[in-house]
Amino acid sequence: MNSFQKLLSDSFLWIEGGTAIVALLHLKGLKRQYWRFFIYFLVIVFICEAVGKWGGAYISFSKTKYYNYVVIPFQFIFFYWLYAFKSFNNKTLFWALTLLYLLSFIPSEFYFKGSKIIFSFNYTFGSFILMVLVVMEYYKQITSSDIINFNRNRMFYVNLGVTLFYIGTLPFWTFYYLLVEYKQIWNIYFDYFLISGIVMYVLFSISFVWGKQNS
Repeated sequence: MNSFQKLLSDSFLWIEGGTAIVALLHLKGLKRQYWRFFIYFLVIVFICEAVGKWGGAYISFSKTKYYNYVVIPFQFIFFYWLYAFKSFNNKTLFWALTLLYLLSFIPSEFYFKGSKIIFSFNYTFGSFILMVLVVMEYYKQITSSDIINFNRNRMFYVNLGVTLFYIGTLPFWTFYYLLVEYKQIWNIYFDYFLISGIVMYVLFSISFVWGKQNS
């Protein structure tokens, strides 16, 4: 990691923390809405990231397992809930997608664990599910009668952020082992990963400020 990437990485974490603070400032106004769970989500993710960054100084643990089995599944399942359960009002879709994602850990552990092509099958599969939900959300927003007020739709900013970060970096994490052989390409994509993450959390912050009227 070069100095620029180190700066982006540190900024990423503090932007996450700043977003959690912005979200908490809006907790009182959203305490009767399901968006309060998005606030809790942002706070928990920041804490998880802080543990991942500094926790190793106090306790010994595998960061790879920590993210693969705790942090990332938590994020995916929350977004499945936010999209399928809440935005689309489809409980069956949420449980079905969550089950499919959890089942993806089986082939990930038994067939792709030593793969030098696909970095993490369950992450790839989870991102693919999220990509489908993102496309469905865009379609919902585009066909909405209230499309003219898209800038007041909190879900618009969330969806855009998820698109840039999770969907935009899907090829990077899927073909990580292949890309690492081409250092220049890897560095460009890693820069994008960090920058898109920062932009995503900025968009999450904006969603609380500009998107509050149509939540």
